[in-house]
Amino acid sequence: MPPDLTPGTVHRRGRLRVYLGSAPGVGKTYRMLDEAHRRRDRGADVVVGFIETHGRKHTAGILDGLEVVPRLRRRYRDTDFEEMDLDAILARRPSVVLVDELAHTNIPGGRNAKRWQDIEELLAAGIDVITTVNIQHLESLNDVVQKITGIPQRETVPDEVVRRADQLELVDMAPQALRRRMAHGNVYKAEKVDAALSNYFRVGNLTALRELALLWVAGRVDEGLRDYRSTHNIDRVWETRERVVVAITGGPEGETIIRRAARIADRTAGGELLAVHVSRSDGLAGASPGALAQQRQLVEDLGGSYHVVVGDDIPTALLAFARAHHATQLVLGTSRRGRINRFLTGPGNGQTTIDASEDIDVHMVTHEFTGRGRFLPKLGPRHSRRRTIAGYLAGLVVPTLLTAVLSRFHHSVNLTTDALIFQLGVVAVALLGGAMSALLASLVASLLLNYFFIPPVHTFTIDETNNFIALVVFAVVALTVSTVVDHAARLTTRAARATAEAEALSTLAGSVLRGADALPALLDKTRTAFGLDSVALLDRNGSTVARSDSDGEPAADRTVTELPAGPDALLVLAGRRVSATDQRVLTAFAAHIAAALERDRLATAAAEVEPIKAADKMRTALLAAVSHDLRTPLAAALAAVGSLRSPDVEFAPADRDELLTMANESLLKLTALVDNLLDMSRLQAGALTLHLEAAQLDEVLPRAMDSLADPDAAVQPLDLDTAPPVLADPPLLERVLANLIANALRHNAPGAPVLVTASHHADQVEIRVVDRGPGIAPEDRDRVFLPFQRLGDTDNTTGVGLGLALSRGLAEAMGGTLEVEDTPGGGTTMLLTLPAATHFEAEQ
Repeated sequence: MPPDLTPGTVHRRGRLRVYLGSAPGVGKTYRMLDEAHRRRDRGADVVVGFIETHGRKHTAGILDGLEVVPRLRRRYRDTDFEEMDLDAILARRPSVVLVDELAHTNIPGGRNAKRWQDIEELLAAGIDVITTVNIQHLESLNDVVQKITGIPQRETVPDEVVRRADQLELVDMAPQALRRRMAHGNVYKAEKVDAALSNYFRVGNLTALRELALLWVAGRVDEGLRDYRSTHNIDRVWETRERVVVAITGGPEGETIIRRAARIADRTAGGELLAVHVSRSDGLAGASPGALAQQRQLVEDLGGSYHVVVGDDIPTALLAFARAHHATQLVLGTSRRGRINRFLTGPGNGQTTIDASEDIDVHMVTHEFTGRGRFLPKLGPRHSRRRTIAGYLAGLVVPTLLTAVLSRFHHSVNLTTDALIFQLGVVAVALLGGAMSALLASLVASLLLNYFFIPPVHTFTIDETNNFIALVVFAVVALTVSTVVDHAARLTTRAARATAEAEALSTLAGSVLRGADALPALLDKTRTAFGLDSVALLDRNGSTVARSDSDGEPAADRTVTELPAGPDALLVLAGRRVSATDQRVLTAFAAHIAAALERDRLATAAAEVEPIKAADKMRTALLAAVSHDLRTPLAAALAAVGSLRSPDVEFAPADRDELLTMANESLLKLTALVDNLLDMSRLQAGALTLHLEAAQLDEVLPRAMDSLADPDAAVQPLDLDTAPPVLADPPLLERVLANLIANALRHNAPGAPVLVTASHHADQVEIRVVDRGPGIAPEDRDRVFLPFQRLGDTDNTTGVGLGLALSRGLAEAMGGTLEVEDTPGGGTTMLLTLPAATHFEAEQ
């Protein structure tokens, strides 16, 4: 019956409490029942609407003492099912009802299709509901969970139903602890434990589900925190969750800064990455749209979000964006401007942002483009044409302004003070425009000093000799000081260039020493250091070995310069005209590039030798194996056949059968060893021919067991008939399974069967061969796949040790993998992963 909605009747809506589990078996139902006992002890009217114990004795034990509403029985397709009796609970009208499995789908025929819809009716009737759900049943995570576990979730619940809960509690457990619970039989029955541990309840799956649950709950908590801050008008940053904002400019350092910011965000669970580009309103952003698009794609690939804001004051815009998104950290790249540029223009955006950041942490990330706005300072004219003109104008304006100011204080200062102030102005002009502008300034200052401040004023006549000498000394000192200042500035530029040259050559040397891919990096550094359009390295035949091109427009006065790079290569530079001073440094660059080219040639030659060395090593090992490990079965077979052919001995029928059996077993071992040796040699030579097709595991396994020494060995297949076909070469797959099963039987515990199971995950099928032997230490897991050795054996008399090595080689040849895992409870599990044939057919 529906809830009482009689006019005039006011119902308080019930409160919903949800226990959200990271995986089945973590204890949601147990926690719910424990809460029910606590509320009952406080006097609340608590009933159990529906509880599923799944046969777990601890859960069933805590259910005792609680009132249980009888279940409703429904018949569907000739089968009886039990469901929650919604009408009986509404009629009983308890204050609290327990309803397990929120995402459950009801049997057709009832009022609601889903159990969460039943719960909505209970809440509307004013009844408090306590329920449970696992993270994999949330609608928004359905496809994510399927990709992780390979198992689709058919029963889902809308996220909004859980999000609206008045109380949400995460029930969590470490993957290793949950697997131990399962191994002890506290979750599933004993016959299902091995299959569950090898499939859904793998450590990787449980870890991923746990992370999903933590992040989902953190997001829900974050929503509540945002609402609270908005309601109470709180603007300051609360560092409850790491939000990292990275500022990108579209420059070449962007990828480095983005990856660094992503690593900072990943250090904490739930860390969020936001990338922001500040676009200036005057259109002078200076960023390449293509570079910004690439960096945006990188941000999104790393799980972040990309944003664009408009602002003329970049630090203010960045901090406003960071505070609006409650960011805790801001990541910037160090300036690409050179040292002199930074000295002359003052602190840049980075320092200004740091000064105004307050409670936001600012990271300045160094990168290879730091200070490379002017990588090599130019010699020649120290100032640009615009700055030279500004210097001449200052030479006229500065003395004039000083005259206007000093004239107002003529009666309070003497001639000496006037002269010193004019001299200071001349030095300032020298710093701005150089010696020639300072000469002009000193001349103008001398005339103005004479006309306005040396008696008789307002004339160029000088009555006293001392005043004349003072004026001459002023002019000489002003000119001398300005010349010294200009010379010191030129020396500073030369020193900066020398330092930059040393840094550039040091970087080049380091690139050569680091080895891999040195040539492209060297050419790129050469191009950027000298502001060129392109740099190419040609061999003796004129073919391009490596090349670096600029993304910008080519220079208007484009010239081509050629330099030798060793005896057999030529360095071709295209772009601006290279000065004589630059030619000297370019020669050193070319020498480093020649060294890198020679190193690459030597590395190529060494790489060509490696396969030959490997083949020789394999050939030597094969010969050793043939001379040692094939001797025993061959000698046994020869002895048995020789005895049977001897005319001097009369064998009884039993003895004759025993000799024939020994000869047959020896020849079978010999055949198997030779087959393994031949297959391994074909794998090493790359001459193995594959015929890939869809292969059913339940058909391949019996043929593989027939090839074992003991076809009746204790081997237990599980779920092979439900696994999809794999894309493999059936005869080779038989060899792989036979080798793995033989190895498992050799090391298995006495009386225990070898388990062969299969499961489907995404586009792959995982086949596990499980034994209960002593296991393999983690540090030895790669060694077991090396040929011609047996782990822990002191000799190879039982075989050449090729079984696992050959199995891995054949698996990889078929596009799969072969790895070692621990068997829960002790032992070794060989995990063979192959592509699913259904996925391959879909691609075709």
